[in-house]
Amino acid sequence: MTTEQKEKWNLKNLQPIVGLALISLLICGVLFPLLITGISQAFFPYQANGEIVNVNGQGIGSNLIAQNFTLPIFFQERNESQSASEVDPDITLQQAYSQIPRISNATGIAVDSLLNIVNQNQEGTLWIFGSPYVNVLRINLVLIKEYPSIYQGFP
Repeated sequence: MTTEQKEKWNLKNLQPIVGLALISLLICGVLFPLLITGISQAFFPYQANGEIVNVNGQGIGSNLIAQNFTLPIFFQERNESQSASEVDPDITLQQAYSQIPRISNATGIAVDSLLNIVNQNQEGTLWIFGSPYVNVLRINLVLIKEYPSIYQGFP
């Protein structure tokens, strides 16, 4: 085979490979994501948009991403070393229980009332896998709603 024949053979075999790569890129990188996004927006808009929590028509946070609550009157997210992603919106029941004395001291809300709020807002896991947990944003919104005189000025 001459050099000219080898170049033609390489070019001839290269065209379907490049064509297949471009078609795959178009299908997998553009069309499929647009299809899935469209379906999710049509059937699950709340989840597809990040489960944004609105209070008085204003978005204040997401149920899926940890919020930065630093005041002692609120439940706070996990320490960074305790969450693999560092954006985990949930804390274990034990972590919530450990914060109750601080919140009670800062707000004057009875420990029993705070315990009831934590227990009523715990979320389960699948069968035996994992531990029960509470969502920090949801539980803080319950505090704001149930004790408006203490949490004045918060959404």
